[in-house]
Amino acid sequence: MSTEPTQPSLTERRKAATQLDIARAAAALFAERGPDGTTAEDIAGRAGVALRTFYRYFRSKQDAVGPLLSGGAERWRALLEAAEPGDPLAGILERAVTEALRAPGADAAEQLGWTRGLLRAAAQDPALRAVWYRVNQDSEERLLPVLARLAGDGADPLEVRLAAAAATDAVRVALEAWAATDAPTTGPGSPADLAVRCLHQLMGGMRLFKP
Repeated sequence: MSTEPTQPSLTERRKAATQLDIARAAAALFAERGPDGTTAEDIAGRAGVALRTFYRYFRSKQDAVGPLLSGGAERWRALLEAAEPGDPLAGILERAVTEALRAPGADAAEQLGWTRGLLRAAAQDPALRAVWYRVNQDSEERLLPVLARLAGDGADPLEVRLAAAAATDAVRVALEAWAATDAPTTGPGSPADLAVRCLHQLMGGMRLFKP
């Protein structure tokens, strides 16, 4: 049976593009005015969509930035989905998180820039923090079956679940720590550098990651 992922339809791609346009408009306005100074109407206007279109996709103005905050997790999960079982799981995770966060091009660097600004704004906005935590919870749940496949049939389900939680938190903590500084997007102190450090600390004692 083929395990090739199903390609999104044209309608799904258009929907994703509209959501991303709205998310970028929301993030830009948050940077200019702060979440408190921004309304859903402002975001819809900046994105060039009707207000009803905004609410078709998002429940609140803070919820609108979810696609920007989840972009890195989606890249990371796609890399893990493409990996083959058999290699040490710790190495697979480290390579994937490094590739997902190393920001080699302008688009990836821009994505990290948006994330930094939103995480800084979230420090003063509980609703925006709730979106960030929900994005991470969703990432953990979607990561679980991916890690279960890579760990193999004999892996303890509890250990796989703990690994998914630890891996997700390693990236979350790394991004939060990086966002609070002016460190660059690559090199020492970058998201990839901090995420690998967090992975080593959180997973060093787990049996699932022993050679």
